[in-house]
Amino acid sequence: MKMILVSAVALIDRDGRVLLAQRPKGKSMAGLWEFPGGKIEAGETAEKALARELLEEFDIIVSVGKEIATHRHDYEHIKIELIAHETRIESGEFELRDHDAIVWVTAQEAREYKLAPADIPILDHILQAQA
Repeated sequence: MKMILVSAVALIDRDGRVLLAQRPKGKSMAGLWEFPGGKIEAGETAEKALARELLEEFDIIVSVGKEIATHRHDYEHIKIELIAHETRIESGEFELRDHDAIVWVTAQEAREYKLAPADIPILDHILQAQA
C-alpha cells in the first residue's frame, strides 16, 4: 500500500497573478512548475505548514487564509493530498532556496506551464472560480 503524503500549497495572489515555483534539478519532477508549499509535519496544521515551508523555501513571512481546494493524486511512487489555501505575503524578499525559478502569472497563463500533475486540478479549481 502506498503512503499518503499530505501537503499544503499556497495560492498567493499579487495583482491578479498567482505564484508558481519550478522544481529544482535533481529532485523528483525536476523542471515542472507547482504552487509552492510542502509536507504537513506531525502535529502541524496546513496553515502552520505553509507558514513554515514558505519561510524555509523563500524567506518570506505569510498569513494563511481560507482553504480553497483539496485534491488527491496517485503518483506511481506515492499518493499525495494537496490542501490549497489563500495566502498573503506579509514581508520578506524572495530568496530561492528550494526552487530553480518563480513566476507570477494569471491563472489562464499558468495553463502554458508544465505543472506537476497534482497541481493541475488546483489550477482548474481556480479557473472555475474565476469563470
